[in-house]
Amino acid sequence: MSETTDIRTTVREKYGAVAEGKSGVAGCCCGPGECGDVLHEIGYTDEQAAAIPEGANLGLGCGNPLAHAAVRKGETILDLGSGAGIDCFLAARETGPAGHVIGVDMTPAMVEKARANAARGGTANIEFRLGEIEHLPVADASVDLIISNCVVNLSPDKPQVFREAMRVLKPGGRMLISDLVLLRPLDPDLQKNVDLYVGCVAGASLKQDYLRMMREAGFSAVEVVDERAYTVGADTLPAGSREREAFTAVTSVKVRALKAAAGR
Repeated sequence: MSETTDIRTTVREKYGAVAEGKSGVAGCCCGPGECGDVLHEIGYTDEQAAAIPEGANLGLGCGNPLAHAAVRKGETILDLGSGAGIDCFLAARETGPAGHVIGVDMTPAMVEKARANAARGGTANIEFRLGEIEHLPVADASVDLIISNCVVNLSPDKPQVFREAMRVLKPGGRMLISDLVLLRPLDPDLQKNVDLYVGCVAGASLKQDYLRMMREAGFSAVEVVDERAYTVGADTLPAGSREREAFTAVTSVKVRALKAAAGR
């Protein structure tokens, strides 16, 4: 079995357990009640927090990708790694009934939970699809806006994620990603730490490499529009441990990027 397959299997199992309420994950992926309510800390407004359907917030984000997305009515929006649907539900409110929101997640239990949340709320303009963000079940040039929240760092093939994002965006489309990136390299043994990987730290790329991968995929106007320290979940690790110290190497960023309009 390849390392890539091992990583995907581990991430799927861990996040499946979170979706089923069996387990939390250290780091940006704290389960409800384990790291407290971090919505305001990572950039959600009171109004947004109040609008999130019950069961959609699993405490898995590291920012609010919609804060700088400038959603327009009627747009088609794609969420990479949509989890239980928190950002999809908020995006659906912003794009309105004439718009459409697609959430893609590789964990069956997450997709099932998100669909159940949508069914309870009677939300008609959202659909959740099972799939990997490296191989999106989405048509070419069909999406106006891509969002993602603390997910790309988990991918073992980030360049492919950004190539797929470019493929599905319409000309002139845009992407707004909230994610964790590294300010300095981690020691090799920490990079192999499973808990740090599923906690969104060990799989993170250096900030400059992350932005470079977007540009190499064809994105233009790649810009960090917000950056802040991120330590949510660090206190779940032993005080003074190297694992806890690893959190000082990461920062939470919101990155905006554009796909050139046709003819440019």
